[in-house]
Amino acid sequence: MNKQIATIKRWRMQIFAITWLAYAAFYFTRKAFSVAKLGIGEDPTFHLDKMAMANLDGIYLAAYAVGQFTWGMLADRYGPRVVVLGGLVISSLAAVAMGSFATFPIFATCMLIQGLAQSTGWSGLCKNIGSFFPAQERGRVLGLWSSCYAFGGLVASPFAGWWAYTAIGNWHAAFMSSAAVVGLVALLFFIFQRNKPEDVGLPAVEPEPEMPGGAPTLCSVWAPLREILRNRTVLTLGLAYFMLKPARYAILLWGPVIVFEQMPSVGKVGAAIVPTAFELAGLLGPIMIGLASDKLFGARRMPACVLSLLALTVTLALFMGAMHTGSVALVVVLLFVMGLTLYGPDSMISGAAAIDFGTAKAGATAAGFVNGCGSVGAILGGLLPGYFDSVTVFIVFAGCALFSALVLVPYWNSRPVGVTEAPATPNKPIAVTPLRT
Repeated sequence: MNKQIATIKRWRMQIFAITWLAYAAFYFTRKAFSVAKLGIGEDPTFHLDKMAMANLDGIYLAAYAVGQFTWGMLADRYGPRVVVLGGLVISSLAAVAMGSFATFPIFATCMLIQGLAQSTGWSGLCKNIGSFFPAQERGRVLGLWSSCYAFGGLVASPFAGWWAYTAIGNWHAAFMSSAAVVGLVALLFFIFQRNKPEDVGLPAVEPEPEMPGGAPTLCSVWAPLREILRNRTVLTLGLAYFMLKPARYAILLWGPVIVFEQMPSVGKVGAAIVPTAFELAGLLGPIMIGLASDKLFGARRMPACVLSLLALTVTLALFMGAMHTGSVALVVVLLFVMGLTLYGPDSMISGAAAIDFGTAKAGATAAGFVNGCGSVGAILGGLLPGYFDSVTVFIVFAGCALFSALVLVPYWNSRPVGVTEAPATPNKPIAVTPLRT
């Protein structure tokens, strides 16, 4: 028994580490174009104006959204190993192509491919984590794990910016250096990742649902999606995430450009570094909200999300005013607070809450559906900064964050299926209907 416990702990640590690394790696190829924009804008041999760049981001984000809805179902059916590994390899190859050939048709094609490849990551890896950790631990585990995408964004831009504008001296290197990182991580993922405890001779964390008579459930590719579409809580999470995600992707894809336009004195490398305050806070936000939801709110995910989103609303409304002061320190502080209050609910809504209310059987489908809704919203984050002034854009984002908070308020007391409040209270929490698989 002791040996089995030790084996379970080892595999949990291994799966946590390799899936964390895999999703962080995706951000290297995801952010390469945002860094390359700084050099492309001054390249006389490859003319792309802001609207063309925004359209390329729109192509990427549209493909990313389609992939979220698709890959989650396939990860539930075939497992994360095949789906995510394929995404890592294809993402790396697409980045190599973009670093090698500077034409709009090739960029458009590669951004389409990149969006589909990148979207394999979240739903599959969330399912992977959910397969190794029980619901009572998922809030803090996925909160800690979700620091992967904040870390990826934090490191990817300065990494690509240094290679492109300091080490090599041209924007092509932003793509090539990022592709090398993702290719290496794909190899490590192939070696160290497994789909579920049963693949290494360990018992399942949560038993598979059974059909009447005791036969195991045989799940088609579409069955989990049909159940998710009947789950009101998951649908609400999708709506909230749709309204929340544009702000994050605007900063992710346009942060260096916005900073350079408003504060040109910081230079190109500085413009790539300043927005990393946003991702730096993102390392802490998911951890803090995960601990709060498990420890302070008894596995209720919504209270911490609502409170954080209200604070985010204020921060977004103040951001452009801070930019106009010219104070780098003030901008960095606001970006940090913005990251703290955005990344927390972002990770909670699309990760722990989606898996909790989707259940383990359809966890990847639920995570994919919620993240897909968010990715549709993220298209606005990629397009709006290319078409409208930054003041208008951030006021719209503030309104979206407020709306996201308000739609979650009715679910304040919701808990995952099977998790009850202890000690009992007179007020019964809102019931969440389990999926019929």
